[in-house]
Amino acid sequence: MAATGADPLPIVPIVSAALIDVRGQVLLQQRPKGKAMAGLWEFPGGKIATGETPEAALCRELDEELGITVAEGDLEAFGFAAHRYDTFHILLLLWVCRRWQGAPTPREKQTIAWTLPGAMNDYPMPAADAPLVTLLQQRL
Repeated sequence: MAATGADPLPIVPIVSAALIDVRGQVLLQQRPKGKAMAGLWEFPGGKIATGETPEAALCRELDEELGITVAEGDLEAFGFAAHRYDTFHILLLLWVCRRWQGAPTPREKQTIAWTLPGAMNDYPMPAADAPLVTLLQQRL
């Protein structure tokens, strides 16, 4: 059944980061078994908690998922994408981050990979990420 103005799909804002190392590689992580869209690759990040700013949420998520510390001032707003899934509408906000403390280490049973922007198409990603991948490839 299609959503109507009286029965809209929930909008889920998600914060994410394109972590870029000194070689120009971008970190992607693979969604683990048991999670929605398991096996697909994505930018690290997650949901914004009540009362959190998007930047604070992203810093928290990067610590929880990868064990790295990122200062809000090191996040560069990059772009956003919107996508309608069957049961929700996602608003995916992407920041670029080139500086952090610690070595990214999977903390939630996910696999990580560093890849050059031109090779990101080799990693199957959720549909919401596709426009952001294209934008990164054009601008990096």
